[in-house]
Amino acid sequence: MVKPLTNIELGTLGETLVANWLAAQGWRLQARQWHCTWGELDLVMARAMADPSWQLAFVEVKTRSQGNWDADGLMAITRHKQIQLAKSAQLYLLRHRQWAQAICRFDVALVPCRGGPLPNQEPERHLDLGNGRYLTLQDYIDAAFDAAQR
Repeated sequence: MVKPLTNIELGTLGETLVANWLAAQGWRLQARQWHCTWGELDLVMARAMADPSWQLAFVEVKTRSQGNWDADGLMAITRHKQIQLAKSAQLYLLRHRQWAQAICRFDVALVPCRGGPLPNQEPERHLDLGNGRYLTLQDYIDAAFDAAQR
């Protein structure tokens, strides 16, 4: 019998799936599970733009087990959570001054755990967990919210 994954293990696997998918889209991982006073930034990803500037995405990954109650994590992105993420991002930028001129945004990735056969289409959006379960990158929301004001 396969030992069930903890919520932390499941969340880390969801972040891995999203980071790998973004890397395939041309993004580069700058930080993962970056902790500060205000909380955690799941992923900080960077991408060069056509002009000399860079784009920085602070990605909140919501990984959910089967039978979740919060719309696969979307309902967990409350105004309070947005404020925490914005404060964390500000602190990240203060500590990583090389990104001071980057164009920043807040993205949200929804990654539910599903049962059944692994889908054949878009394999880069799925991660096989074994035992008939897999994670799927269901939704990726670019610029999901603006930096929250106090």
